[in-house]
Amino acid sequence: MIRSFPISNGMEFLRRRAKWYLLCILLTSNFFIWYGVLAEERRGILKIAFLDIGQGDAIFIESPNGNQVLLDGGPNRKILQELGKVMPFYDRSVNTLIVSNPDKDHFAGFLDVLDSYHVDNVIEPGTKGASGLYLQLEEKIKEKNIPEILAKRGMDIDIGGGASIHIIFPDRDVSGLATNDGSIVARLQYGNTSVLLMGDSTQAIEKYLVPLDGAVLRSDILKVGHHGSRTSTSEELVGVVSPKIAVISDGKDNSYGHPHKETLDTLNKFGVEILRTDEKGTIICSSDGVSFMCDK
Repeated sequence: MIRSFPISNGMEFLRRRAKWYLLCILLTSNFFIWYGVLAEERRGILKIAFLDIGQGDAIFIESPNGNQVLLDGGPNRKILQELGKVMPFYDRSVNTLIVSNPDKDHFAGFLDVLDSYHVDNVIEPGTKGASGLYLQLEEKIKEKNIPEILAKRGMDIDIGGGASIHIIFPDRDVSGLATNDGSIVARLQYGNTSVLLMGDSTQAIEKYLVPLDGAVLRSDILKVGHHGSRTSTSEELVGVVSPKIAVISDGKDNSYGHPHKETLDTLNKFGVEILRTDEKGTIICSSDGVSFMCDK
């Protein structure tokens, strides 16, 4: 026997289906409009975010064409929370991870990043991490078949849209050096704007680089070495770099007393504006290739 249904019920069913189809179309349209607005806002703009991850370093860089680099991952999984604030929820990939220094406060968060994001490649300095966590990181990188690249002086990393990262140090095999002495030093360049990224590099390395590179080090923003420790940021370096802004990544009330008074005094002597993550939280700077603007 063929069953029949009242026409009114069939029409109601169609109306309900039509509402769902319309809702899906509207949501899809809004997504593409939103994505288009984001892409338009990003066009021609370089973004660098000094993430508030406590006592450690984590710097998110997005090139003008949307490629992403994460320089250091902080001491723990807080990096995931901070990445969620600067990346769209649907974006689950990072092009490049850079370990400036295999000390826990620079890389431990990468263990969680590798579990949550697709990563194309990892760049390392060549120093040996003493922590067992660093061995875990190396194992995870190998398990995921992610290419590892050894940072070398003169290497230019094209991150897209006219932006690049130039490796200044190491210029040698640093496997036998202390981790801070072997830290990656790099310069982010976009148009006429630049950021000098010092990692945990010490004054000994600064004094080596100043006469070697001279005006090449000059940058709009100085990412202060070693969280503002007195062991970094010599007067010679600040004088050559001549930054407008210095960014210090440090944890509030940290046990090391960072940033040290000596470092703050040096920066103030040269009239450099100081931005600190323990005071400001995450610090986001944007460049159009002509000048930087930073949230304060």
